[in-house]
Amino acid sequence: MDPAAHHEAGGADAVRTAVRNRLRSTVIDVTPVFGFTVTFALTHRLGVALTLALTAGAGVFLYRLVRKEPVRQALGVLALVCIQGVLAGRTGEATNFFLPHLVVHGVMAVVTPVLLVLGWPPLGVMVGLVTGERTRWRRCTVRRRAFVKGSLVLYTGNLAMLSVQLPLFLTGQAVALGSVDVFGPVVFALGALLGWRVYRRSVGTHRCEAPVGTSADLSHPLERTAR
Repeated sequence: MDPAAHHEAGGADAVRTAVRNRLRSTVIDVTPVFGFTVTFALTHRLGVALTLALTAGAGVFLYRLVRKEPVRQALGVLALVCIQGVLAGRTGEATNFFLPHLVVHGVMAVVTPVLLVLGWPPLGVMVGLVTGERTRWRRCTVRRRAFVKGSLVLYTGNLAMLSVQLPLFLTGQAVALGSVDVFGPVVFALGALLGWRVYRRSVGTHRCEAPVGTSADLSHPLERTAR
């Protein structure tokens, strides 16, 4: 069997497994946001909604510890909920609970085009981390071009979320904003999966023949990949 083909197949399996795991964990990760949104919609009391959200965040933290998942990931979820709670509690504005997610989408909307120009499509970076390939895909012009196309799919989903979230945030519609925010991780996971499929279709039957240790001229990456 061709070693390159075997590596590609293993990478595809790793990416699909990562996306499936992301989709499964979404139900757990959005529990604090869902609890905050539903409670605020029913009671219109920010304190009660924050209490439930923080309790749910602590519950998610304990659940991940019991499942022996990485402590860093569990702490990340809890820390994010605490930050959201502080922002909403200090300002008295329920919409500020969702501000961190809005900031992330806004930053990605600005950073992604820059990364594409520099030849670092986000999808390629993520796939490299998942498969253990790191950045070796950058040595292949065909794969860089394919990752650019896949990243554009992921970028489209990010812009769609931002275009819906921003008007709701500016008009103070906390319940509607929370309802949309719950679907954020799902949109990201599905965008990554669709972007991966676009990448695979763009690569086709191509196999990189250059040795792993060889270096390539990576100057003007977007000019090379956009052709």
